[in-house]
Amino acid sequence: MEQIVTIVLPVFGIIGVGYVIAWSGLISRETGDAIADFVYLIPIPILLFRTIATAEIPDGAAPTFVTITHFIGFFIAWTIGTLVIRRVFGRDARAGVVGGMAAAYGNAFQLGIPLTIAAFGEVALIPMSLIVSAQVTVLLVLGTLLIERAVVADKVGGATQQPREMVLSVAKSIVTNPLIISVFAGLVWRYSGLALTGPVARIVDQIGSIAGPLALLALGMGLRKYGVGGNASAAVALTALKLILMPAIVLAVVIFVMPLPPVWAKVAVIAAACPCGSNVYVVASRFRTGEALASNTIVLSIAISIVSISFWLGVVDRLL
Repeated sequence: MEQIVTIVLPVFGIIGVGYVIAWSGLISRETGDAIADFVYLIPIPILLFRTIATAEIPDGAAPTFVTITHFIGFFIAWTIGTLVIRRVFGRDARAGVVGGMAAAYGNAFQLGIPLTIAAFGEVALIPMSLIVSAQVTVLLVLGTLLIERAVVADKVGGATQQPREMVLSVAKSIVTNPLIISVFAGLVWRYSGLALTGPVARIVDQIGSIAGPLALLALGMGLRKYGVGGNASAAVALTALKLILMPAIVLAVVIFVMPLPPVWAKVAVIAAACPCGSNVYVVASRFRTGEALASNTIVLSIAISIVSISFWLGVVDRLL
């Protein structure tokens, strides 16, 4: 109960404030989108850069392992999500890809970062930073490739890119992604031997300090634009995969297969327990398929995650 009051309710309370601001019309939808863009482009990347560049890595922590543990659950949830949408709900191949993404890709960027800081302190930022950047890369590469393949399988004419154009588009998306750039820049700074001190450090710290609250406000304001209607059963199934199955798999991996330092293990599980991320809707909109399925899963999973994340915080606190 203490974790719910001190960690979960404040985090989701800020999301609620953002939603109320958007609902009230106090600021326009365009302004809300601009705030979300600002968070994505400036404070969060600076926070990730500072963390990767300066934070201490505890003994026994292998940066590669934390991403591997996360992606074991990620790929299992993606596969099952695709199969459920295709076989159970009888949707086409493109909707199956969107279902897989919705079951696996979590909102570690807007929700996971401030949540893990609140729960575990800034020591949680290195493993979360690695998971965030890896998730974005996998979503861009795997999502695009699978959607393009699904377009062919669904026999949708005249909408596909040539392979060379597709590769160039994905590569450009990766190398220009601010989250990936910030993590890479942080690694370069870290191994350069340079110290991050003086006025530069204070500027970086102050900008990075606004990342969490602004990300949560932006998430709340963004929820206003996602409608709910139809696809209810499919959204419930995908939400169960995202909020229950995926973190359970990651928890089993960090306990029985690939042990990590306690905070890193907890971050891996909570990152897996984050609700469906808004980038799933972005990808669905880009390819004009499964938008309603993505939208419903985002809204439903965020609403239910108030309870599920409280549960998983209690579980990792006892077991890890």
